[in-house]
Amino acid sequence: MIDQDLLSILACPATHQPLAVANAEALAALNARISAGGVKNVGGKDVTEALTEGLLREDGKVLYPIRDGIPFLLAEEGIEVAGG
Repeated sequence: MIDQDLLSILACPATHQPLAVANAEALAALNARISAGGVKNVGGKDVTEALTEGLLREDGKVLYPIRDGIPFLLAEEGIEVAGG
């Protein structure tokens, strides 16, 4: 889990919107899309591994993965969230 003090200063690298820890429902929906195939990150790279944690942009349109406790906050690492 990400530290709340750190979370309070993190922002989307593209839009500078605040980020929040993604809830289980958002992760489950994205992981279902990943399982079905065809999900790419903003940089165009295939996303093939299910996510256990992520940070969701305030508008709900982009999720940044957290891997091994480290948030990947590069604009190209963002994953568009369907219906966000």
